[in-house]
Amino acid sequence: MDTIYSRIEHARTADAVVRQIEALILQGILRDGDRLPGERELASRMDVSRPILRDALKALEARGLLVSRQGGGTHVASIVGEVFAKPMRELIATHPKATADYLEYRREVEAVAAEMAARRATEADKALLADIVARMEHAHATADFKTEVEIDVEFHNAVGECTHNFVLLHTLRSCYRLLADGVFYSRARVYGLPGAREDLLSQHRAIFLAIRDGDPATARSASVDHIAYVEWASTEAERTGEWEHIAKLRLQQRSSPEAKAVRSGRSRRSAAAKSKTG
Repeated sequence: MDTIYSRIEHARTADAVVRQIEALILQGILRDGDRLPGERELASRMDVSRPILRDALKALEARGLLVSRQGGGTHVASIVGEVFAKPMRELIATHPKATADYLEYRREVEAVAAEMAARRATEADKALLADIVARMEHAHATADFKTEVEIDVEFHNAVGECTHNFVLLHTLRSCYRLLADGVFYSRARVYGLPGAREDLLSQHRAIFLAIRDGDPATARSASVDHIAYVEWASTEAERTGEWEHIAKLRLQQRSSPEAKAVRSGRSRRSAAAKSKTG
């Protein structure tokens, strides 16, 4: 049976189980929210007794790496993104400069990640990226906007995984958690700009092809170009969003009964003035 869990050959202890699950989380194989197999099945896959497995799971829960849900099994805890706790997210969301700083950070770090991925991606990494891009293209072709936006984050996470650098991988996951939560800017609004969906798809495809072909320089350049476009698009989307907001307020004000009454009064006064001069 294909499984990410391997049989523990020696020293079948709770510590050995803990180390294996720790490694799966550290390597990004097990991700936030992933559910572990049931106790009986997992003990069988790892070839340990159920009491040993229970001790290991309890130890991992005590450290905050796993969480048990009543009637829902054991899951990987939400440990990514703690660098930006809720008070900090709320603080930076109210400061416009934070968006510029966030995109500047992404531009530099993702350039390194794309270059590193082009050097290190394995055939399995490339197959995963190819599948993500294929799903992205399908969502684009079928106008499945919601899925397309979700796959955007999945793609960038996968590029981070291709670096095979644990620190970079989890740093980027924390970064993309903020992107998915819309802390800095509205991706829906960016994707809504004329031609943006086509441009973003083309940019993601260029990053993928450079990684697939093992071309670090092109991967770096494609990543930098992508973030430069996102910087421009987020500013443009904010500006057009503000214009639309103002336009709607004007429409609302000029369609109100009060505004209509004022216009009616003006018309009557104008007609009266013409009558007198006539």
